[in-house]
Amino acid sequence: MVKITNTLFFVLCLVTSINGHTFDDLEIQISKPRVKSIRTESGYLVDCIDINKQPAFDHPLLKNHTLQRKPSFERNMNETSVKSSPNKLIYWLENIRCPKGTVPIRRITKVDLIRGKSVFNDHNLIQSIMHEAYTYHEPPPDDIIHGIKGTTSIYNPKVDKDQSSSGHLFVQDAFQKLIINGTNKIMVGWHVSPKLYNDDDSTYFYSAWTSDDFKSTGCYNMLCKGFVQTDRSYYLGSRIRKTSTYGGEMIEMSISLNKDRTTHNWWLTVADKTIGYFPAALFPNMVEPSGLGWGGSTLSPMGTSSPSMGSGHLPDKDFVHASYFRDIGIQVDDSGNYNQPSGDKYVDADADAASCYNVEYYGDQGEEFGYSLQFGGPGCN
Repeated sequence: MVKITNTLFFVLCLVTSINGHTFDDLEIQISKPRVKSIRTESGYLVDCIDINKQPAFDHPLLKNHTLQRKPSFERNMNETSVKSSPNKLIYWLENIRCPKGTVPIRRITKVDLIRGKSVFNDHNLIQSIMHEAYTYHEPPPDDIIHGIKGTTSIYNPKVDKDQSSSGHLFVQDAFQKLIINGTNKIMVGWHVSPKLYNDDDSTYFYSAWTSDDFKSTGCYNMLCKGFVQTDRSYYLGSRIRKTSTYGGEMIEMSISLNKDRTTHNWWLTVADKTIGYFPAALFPNMVEPSGLGWGGSTLSPMGTSSPSMGSGHLPDKDFVHASYFRDIGIQVDDSGNYNQPSGDKYVDADADAASCYNVEYYGDQGEEFGYSLQFGGPGCN
């Protein structure tokens, strides 16, 4: 039987090492030859780099990697409709247009690397506390996960400089109630992290990945070698221009991660736009992944209050209140079709946690929202 587990976790992370990259190692990434540089409306620079010479291909495991320009599968474009922002226009996501044969990569400086390593480390330090609220899916023993999708409402939760707050979906090598227990994992969604984005408290399109539970591999966005960019306009680490308003207009992001049937690369699609892929060579344990989920997380230094998650409001089944994922689905074969999570669900929440964050899985909510959940809350003092 398929089991849906609703969980709310408060995790005190253990001390581990940083993500294993030295500044000398990443100097190559900073100095990549630029065909063109474009300053965005937000003021940061994006470099157009030869698609065959992008930083990912300097990774030791990708030295002989063959660039895959398009996925071998046909994406299922049948998205449900909702009274909200038009996904296909992606007007809410900052973008540029690079020349043919090049791809956009946000300019990386040494200061960016220092900030990125610091934030990445925060997830592994005893001085930091992470809060998580997720709906998890555990597939039946005979099913193999080939993809995950969901459409989430985007917000701009208020955080302090050393805090972060996010909404995302993820896939990982094994089903675990605590996301930190997996070794190979990919997360994609939106987040607010002033420390990572040069004191900018805007909302950003982001990803994070690791192949060893963040002990020595992985990073946010393009701050290490790994993700292969294929689109000429949309890129990881781009600012989201507009976010949802509590009780008002919902600005949405539809996200999917799909395993290529031929290469086993994990393709990232946002609002029907294929951005690029996470190479299979980086995730040896995800040939047959068995864990995935939807929800949010926050991070803050020990001894401080925790920021809000999502809209800052607890789930109440009103989709213009708490942040949500709607139209969620999973692929258990390479047909391109999605199944809806169904089956028994269980809630596991600390008594003191209910007033801080929560998550509610509602199942099928009809044609407009499909299989849906809400997550988030005001945070804790």
